[in-house]
Amino acid sequence: MQLDLGPDDRTDILRRVQAALVQTFGRIERAAAEWRQPEWVLVQGVIGARTKSEVSNTATDRLLKRYGSWEGVAEAPLDDLQSELATQTYPNMAAERLKACLLALIEKRGAVDLSHLAEMETEAAMRWLEQLPGIGRKIAAGVMNASSLDRRAIVLDGHHTRILQRMGLVPAKANTDRAFTAIMPAMPPEWDAADYDEHHLLMKKLGQNYCRPKAPDCAACPVRADCATGKARVMGAKR
Repeated sequence: MQLDLGPDDRTDILRRVQAALVQTFGRIERAAAEWRQPEWVLVQGVIGARTKSEVSNTATDRLLKRYGSWEGVAEAPLDDLQSELATQTYPNMAAERLKACLLALIEKRGAVDLSHLAEMETEAAMRWLEQLPGIGRKIAAGVMNASSLDRRAIVLDGHHTRILQRMGLVPAKANTDRAFTAIMPAMPPEWDAADYDEHHLLMKKLGQNYCRPKAPDCAACPVRADCATGKARVMGAKR
């Protein structure tokens, strides 16, 4: 028998954090329809390591325009893909991972086609995606959430995971998979997929502007009141 442990205190924290981030950064609208196809989101995720989203978005569109289809991208010579992805932080790695991922998807599905995911439960669909080369929990969750599949799956990049760790909402040394498992039960039940998407993007802004990897600006952070690390750092500075 599973014990009812009652409400998760982290849920109200996440609600307060969301309100504070919207007040600080404003609302974030979802991407345009052409950027919300599951296959587009997959490609953007695979090539996007350590690269600003707007740069990866442009590169993804450029690939599709040049080769005409994702199957055409998969068949392109690796050298050509590396040249096309020169704007990415790791162009050679991005090209290799993308080609391997798309070829594996074609082998499994006969085409670069993720339409079958719509019939699958969210967790099962993410595990299916994670069988593809270069696909971890972050990209799998992104495909399910940020695309037209509109699933309640939180995307965790380095910024988002770091913030959750510093706030004490997930274990301090949790990797992306473990952090995902830890935070999902605390997500507000009234939030839909769009809310999840906006929350992730706002947390990313928080990580870029305040909760930086080094020298975080805890004193000015809009969510310091709910952050164990932030409160401790500010109190320590006052002593």
